[in-house]
Amino acid sequence: MASRTTRTTTTEGSLARLGFADAHRAAGLIRDDALLPLRAAVTGGQLDELAAVMGDTADPDQCLLGLVRVAESLAREEDAPEWGISAFAAELASPGVGRERVLGVLGASSALVDELVRHPEHWLDAARAERRAGDQTRADLVRAVGEERGERAPLDALRIAYRRGLLRVAALDVTCPDPLAEMPAVGEALAELAEAALEAALVIAREEYGPGHEACRLAVIGMGKTGGGELNYVSDVDVIFVAEPAEGADEDTALRVGTALATALMRACSTPTPEGSLWPVDAALRPEGKQGPLVRTIASHKAYYERWAKTWEFQALLKAWVSAGDKEVGLRYKAEISPMVWEAAGRPNFVEDVQAMRRRVEQHVPANEADRQLKLGPGGLRDVEFSVQLLQLVHGRTDPSLRSATTLEALAALARGGYVGREDAATLDRAYRHLRCLEHRIQLHRLRRTHLMPVAEPDLRRLGRAMGHRTHPERAVVADRQASAREVRRLHERLFYRPLLAAAAKLSPTEARLSPEAARQRLLALGFRDPAGALRHIEALTTGVSRRAAIQRTLLPVMLGWFADEADPDAGLLSFRRVSDELGTTHWYLAMLRDEGRAAERLAHTLARSRYAADLLVRSPKSVSILGDDNGLVPRSREALTATMRSAAGRRDSAAEAVGAVRAIRRHELLRIVMSDLLGLLDLEGVGVALTDLTAATIQVALDAAILEVERREGVPLGGDVLVVGMGSLGGGELGYASDADVMFVHQPHDGSSEQDVQARATLVVQELRKLLSAPGADPALGLDADLRPEGKGGPLVRSLDSFRTYYERWAQTWEFQALLRATPIAGPQQLADEFRRLIDPLRWPEGGITEQQVREIRTMKARVESERLPRGADPRTHLKLGRGGLTDVEWVVQLHQLQHAHDRPALRVTGTMAGLTALGDEGLVAAEDVVALREAWQLGARMRNAGVLWRGKAIDSVPSDLRDLDGIGRIMGRPAGEGAALAELWRRIARRARHATDFNFYDSTPRGSVAT
Repeated sequence: MASRTTRTTTTEGSLARLGFADAHRAAGLIRDDALLPLRAAVTGGQLDELAAVMGDTADPDQCLLGLVRVAESLAREEDAPEWGISAFAAELASPGVGRERVLGVLGASSALVDELVRHPEHWLDAARAERRAGDQTRADLVRAVGEERGERAPLDALRIAYRRGLLRVAALDVTCPDPLAEMPAVGEALAELAEAALEAALVIAREEYGPGHEACRLAVIGMGKTGGGELNYVSDVDVIFVAEPAEGADEDTALRVGTALATALMRACSTPTPEGSLWPVDAALRPEGKQGPLVRTIASHKAYYERWAKTWEFQALLKAWVSAGDKEVGLRYKAEISPMVWEAAGRPNFVEDVQAMRRRVEQHVPANEADRQLKLGPGGLRDVEFSVQLLQLVHGRTDPSLRSATTLEALAALARGGYVGREDAATLDRAYRHLRCLEHRIQLHRLRRTHLMPVAEPDLRRLGRAMGHRTHPERAVVADRQASAREVRRLHERLFYRPLLAAAAKLSPTEARLSPEAARQRLLALGFRDPAGALRHIEALTTGVSRRAAIQRTLLPVMLGWFADEADPDAGLLSFRRVSDELGTTHWYLAMLRDEGRAAERLAHTLARSRYAADLLVRSPKSVSILGDDNGLVPRSREALTATMRSAAGRRDSAAEAVGAVRAIRRHELLRIVMSDLLGLLDLEGVGVALTDLTAATIQVALDAAILEVERREGVPLGGDVLVVGMGSLGGGELGYASDADVMFVHQPHDGSSEQDVQARATLVVQELRKLLSAPGADPALGLDADLRPEGKGGPLVRSLDSFRTYYERWAQTWEFQALLRATPIAGPQQLADEFRRLIDPLRWPEGGITEQQVREIRTMKARVESERLPRGADPRTHLKLGRGGLTDVEWVVQLHQLQHAHDRPALRVTGTMAGLTALGDEGLVAAEDVVALREAWQLGARMRNAGVLWRGKAIDSVPSDLRDLDGIGRIMGRPAGEGAALAELWRRIARRARHATDFNFYDSTPRGSVAT
């Protein structure tokens, strides 16, 4: 049977396609008799065009129902030429903004539909809406409660006039093509409308009071969003009342009258009448809150803020604006109070107090509402507002351009001044507009005060359509809100918890301004040795109108204090200038220092603490980006380093270019280790492991490049494998910044290859490797010292594995077996590494231990080292490596016991000195007290050597005699300032104990026994 299509089903289908949710009901309503005048006004009597316009509103179903209700209400009234049913029908029959505005309001707000049903003549306000000046709006409402009130009660007249104004604002808002762009103007119009209502309410209050009200000059100070000119559709209106006696009146009378007027004003706005109410007027932000007097004089306000006010009260006063009443009194109040607002950031713990208050606000949001809270929840409006206000209060002390009561104006000023990144400011601006538009649309629907995203699908659908979504609006609006919240939260946490803010707040306004004279005085007070030179650096960095100079003017007042916390602030500032000159024009450098966590503080301490780090950073300025990365100060693993280096080398055409790329990575990674060490994030063991991994990865990838280069030049394959064996501190995984890279080179010919040919080509590989790594470059040269090889400097640079075996079996001396204790393959094939280990393990851990003769040889060798290798004129009490109780004392004790006992004590089969010493204690071979004494000396000596390189930029062998050097080294080690002499004494004391333990455990000769006896 053929289907039958009726006019009704066709109409329903069309309405559904236009966006009507209940097309069947809509089809009935569109034929309602109430719309007969509209059908009569259009050609053909069909409302298809009107339906299409309704389909573009937030809620087409609500719009159509509202249209029927308003038409019915108008039909009951006289058909006035200007606003009667005929005029209404003619307006809606004609395309234009009038029709769009009326229908837009009907589709957006059921509450305004109700208002139009009560007062249908007000549809004309929507159709003819235009943006009015604040003074005109104020005059309209004052006339409405006065000369134009007629028979209406004053409060009813106020409510009707207010809602007519609200209708005009809403009509323009819901039909504008770009709601986000219009949002600030909407907030300002709503604030001006509220201020007009306050003025009209004050007129009513004076009328109620009658004669005598003239004794009080009352000003109404708008606070919060009212004062900021960014009000919502439905909100409490926060105010503070200020009273002064009129001429001839006394203060007590003025305060009594002012209290009566203020109370009546509040009642005029909030009391329900047949026309409803406006909103509560909240005066809780006044001094002492609800417990304090409702009205105070200017002097009383000032006295309170000077003596008793809390941090949050000054933050609230940021929004203070003369909203109604006596403008001259209000401006005097502002003039007295504003300076205190901009001095508040200097209060103790100001920044921390504001941060804590934001956390408390967030904690009070019910858990089941947090994800829906547009205002107070994470990523909500308060995140933007608190971030902007905190930055204003800290930096606005010295920059008047930031002193705006309006959030978006202040945010734009912060961006212009360089206090916030332009991209960050743009992101926050858009997110804030978006969240406020959501809030406006939600509140406008029923004119109820709420900041929660709806959950019901019809409400979400209406909200999504109001925000411009047409495809799955209920889902799109939620996704948009979540995206905005994520962005806001991310930026809030970065801006609001900047260490720079807390430090900047501690500066006096004079210090923060960084004028030449202020800078000169502060540099002297901070301990800069060359204030004139430092001032030249500051002027070079901050002079001019560029954004770069503006950001530097924000950073430097704080960074000067951080430089001064270290032993060489002058060098820190100079290095900062050099890095800034190199990177200042890049888009990320200064923004990172301003925005990213503790980046600026860490950079300042690093540069003023270490010449070594400063030199590395000046050679590779872009490496400062390490400080802006959450994981930037975590050293990378050997595997990760090798993979990165191989990738970089593989993209180069020659060995020199390949190793150049490898060394650039080494420089960057070395700086990562140095910074982590300087900032206390790596201990001595961690530094040793990180440096060893970096060196091993560098040698491995450089070896690969050297082999390829030799094969290319020779025109034949190498014919074998090459192994690099780490010796000394490199093999032990305990490299320091000043450590040599001691190595041996081993080769193994492939089957069918001539050992002589492979020996020759392997020698070329090793020579190429050493040349590539020792060539001048941006990173410190990596010299490979092969003196520990068989026959020392007189022997071949590289030997085959069989040659090593033959040498060790026939000619090796005891010291060479001792050297093998720290041997660890670090580069080359794993199979050859394993074979080399199998060769040397029985030699360094000999079955049955070493003989007494070998023990005597080792002791004799140690004595010769002490007498011959100690530089002429060096004090054995202060030499960190070769002196009495120095590093070699500890290492020789450990190595002697390993040679004697490792064959039957597997725990001793380790290459690291500290690991070996721990094993000696665990095995009971060295007394616990001696282990402690030896460990303390080795670790203190190693730390002082590392700190000496970091401080001076070059190696130190002995405890410095210069107290300034000692102080700098001590500060790197975490010691307080001014304790250089104490550090030297600490070394002497610990070295004496270590020497005592060495005498007993190495020479077995002290008459007093070990440290423990």
